[in-house]
Amino acid sequence: MNKGKIIGLLGPNGCGKTTTIGMMLGLIKPTSGTVVINHENIENNRTSLLEKMNFISPYIELPKKLTVEENLKVYGRLYGVKNLKDKIYNLMEKLNLTKFRSRKTGELSSGQKNRVSLAKALINDPEILFLDEPTASLDPDVADYIRGFIEDFASKKGSTILLASHNMNEVERLCHEVMMMKNGEIIDRGTSGDLIDKHGRKNLEEVFLKIVRE
Repeated sequence: MNKGKIIGLLGPNGCGKTTTIGMMLGLIKPTSGTVVINHENIENNRTSLLEKMNFISPYIELPKKLTVEENLKVYGRLYGVKNLKDKIYNLMEKLNLTKFRSRKTGELSSGQKNRVSLAKALINDPEILFLDEPTASLDPDVADYIRGFIEDFASKKGSTILLASHNMNEVERLCHEVMMMKNGEIIDRGTSGDLIDKHGRKNLEEVFLKIVRE
């Protein structure tokens, strides 16, 4: 993946998208090959690399008994974030979480939890960000706002983002390049436009369906 780009990772359920993210975070050991990030092997340099990374996943919940603000404080301290109080305030403002700051995370709706998870993922201004279904459970208006927020973050910070999503419109809007995954392998990649032209389809969703059904 090239620095400063948003890369989409598409594929059917069970093809290995979340597993791939887990390997890149050093949580899962590859059965073969190595994971190299910034010219460093994740297996040998996981601690230093993780300081520069963060992620959001619908499969991992934040501590339910902690409030929104407490959760962000915990993760901010883990990452050694400077001016943490201001950082938390700014993230809560931008993600419309201020009114929930004292509410326990376990009491929030799924969409609200998703926004807290995104705030957690941005707490350390990561150079590399892994987003696994970042707009899942969000209503269309909030989802659109989050997509704009991700675009703005990537543009201003120059971060590299790997986005796994089943929302084809989201991928077409956000991603500079798309990787198509099937049975644990990347079987095609290119810009949305290139893939649409190559496979002779009208949009990315049709490309996805063609590849999945072959």
